[in-house]
Amino acid sequence: METQETAFDFDEFFHAHYARIARTIARVVGDHGRAEDLAVEAFWKLWRNSGAHGEKAAGWVYRTAVRLALNDLRGSQRRSRYEQLSGPGPASLTPEEVRAAEEEREQVRRVLAVIGERHAALLLLRNSGLAYTEVAAALDLNPSSVGTMIGRAQQAFRKEYVKQYGEK
Repeated sequence: METQETAFDFDEFFHAHYARIARTIARVVGDHGRAEDLAVEAFWKLWRNSGAHGEKAAGWVYRTAVRLALNDLRGSQRRSRYEQLSGPGPASLTPEEVRAAEEEREQVRRVLAVIGERHAALLLLRNSGLAYTEVAAALDLNPSSVGTMIGRAQQAFRKEYVKQYGEK
């Protein structure tokens, strides 16, 4: 066990994974500054948990980051405060388009907060560009079942979305 700890280069691991984890979290919480805070918190938890160091560290930190993001998402008062601070959208969009996009993102966040944590994590990680093998490692799943599980997560998302907002 001690060999694993001395072989784990935290700085190298941080530099290799930080940006991708922060982007993944940003998609959930909708605020890049908050996403960076949560990403740092995920790495802090990894730093403190020497048992998570080693070959499974990437999966552990991605899983922790997604859980932190989902917990933050469920804290609606905090989320609303950060969204108000985010400012206007791109100049090329009309105010109506910006508002419609904000409403759609908010609807997606509400649905993600309601569906099961595993379904939300699967959708978020896959949507963040992770390959099936990376999603499997992050959530400690069998790689051959990830595609099926993502399909089920998409069905759960659609069912909840239609329940809350009707057909689109």
